[in-house]
Amino acid sequence: MNNWNLISRFSWGKTWKLITVLFFPYIVNAQQNVTDSVIDQATLTNCIHYAINHNPDIKNAKLDEAITETTIKSKLSEWYPQVNFNYNFQTNFKLPSSNFNGNIVSIGSKNTSALQFGATQNIFNRDLLLASRSSRDVRLQSKQNTKEQNINLAVMVSKAFYDVLLTKQQLDVTEQDIARIEVSLKDAYYQYQSGIVDKTDYKRATISLNNAKAQKKFGEESAQAKYIYLKELMGYPATENFELVYDSAQMANEILLDTLENINYSNRIEIQLLETQKKLQQYNLQYYKWSFLPEVSAFGNYNLNFLNNRFSKLYGQSYPNSYAGILLSIPIFQGGKRLQQIKQAELQMTQVDNTITSIQNNINTQYTKAMATYKSNLYNYNSLKENLSLANEVYDVIRLQYRSGVKSYLEVINAETDLRTAQINFYNAMYQLLSSKVDVQQALGNIVY
Repeated sequence: MNNWNLISRFSWGKTWKLITVLFFPYIVNAQQNVTDSVIDQATLTNCIHYAINHNPDIKNAKLDEAITETTIKSKLSEWYPQVNFNYNFQTNFKLPSSNFNGNIVSIGSKNTSALQFGATQNIFNRDLLLASRSSRDVRLQSKQNTKEQNINLAVMVSKAFYDVLLTKQQLDVTEQDIARIEVSLKDAYYQYQSGIVDKTDYKRATISLNNAKAQKKFGEESAQAKYIYLKELMGYPATENFELVYDSAQMANEILLDTLENINYSNRIEIQLLETQKKLQQYNLQYYKWSFLPEVSAFGNYNLNFLNNRFSKLYGQSYPNSYAGILLSIPIFQGGKRLQQIKQAELQMTQVDNTITSIQNNINTQYTKAMATYKSNLYNYNSLKENLSLANEVYDVIRLQYRSGVKSYLEVINAETDLRTAQINFYNAMYQLLSSKVDVQQALGNIVY
């Protein structure tokens, strides 16, 4: 199959505008070091871990976490004293005039300069108080966003992995079918040469063989496309390849799950995100309530002033002054703006509660559908497993009877078709069952990465 090979082994909601402005804008062990650029054994677990470490969207999500952290630290730095230095130089081409005891006189110096050192310290500032109190939950929200993407990626990689294996199994079935038809073709040819049957059996076998080879070619191309999609999800280098490693017997043993397990909404990352967003909205509500409180800050300045009509002597003598004080800013009346902001925040809190209820209902529906599909696929899997055993038995008997001249070649063709159909249907059922199991686990919130 060109440059790749498969080896089978049996063995949400609104973002709170104010907080956005303030901040700008599976727990399992890997079987190998999947942070490498390539992997040696592409088991499902390794493929998922590799994808989480290399998928570009996940990398961007982790960068968003880092950006959030630096933004928080940038905002919280305003709690520290803010020290500033200003330098000023001014040349007056014409001095300002003033009335002094009835006389118009010029005041000031032709050249002035100042060195100004200032410091401010926030004491009570609602913006910074909001940033301090909400920083932990803002970090948590960022991490939960990444976790949600990890879970969704794990589900997609699992399904893509199973899809590639399904196509591989279908190819194996086709190859087995080709081998059987080639044997039947030889039998039909020899019997034709011996005059036992006419050439229609030989031609029918040739037609069946050509059809099987065409199906094999289609399967190979389809498998290659699905393999490339899996590599894309994993963020795997386009020029590198890997072998899918799986244990058919182990996979068959892992198809069962507890169909009586109840939904725990708190396990779902969507609910966890909404709960965090609810906390952030509570901070937002408190922020608007703090708007009735004054803002307090301390300040101090030390200035070196220089005055002289001659530039060369400007800095020969300084005239310093300094001062310090407390600034108290009290909002008195703003036309009812603050009351409306509080009411708006309270309404948004109700929206969050309604969204949580809606998501819980959605999760319940998702779980019900996933479990119904799983149970249906499980029943189908067990039925088709039995059909496969029967189809094998029927084919073996009819083939022997054909060789003995008891059965016609048409019955051999029908038996081969039934066997191929039974094999393909069985593997379809197995991987549909595994895929639906992933959907149930996601609905229950049991997939954690």
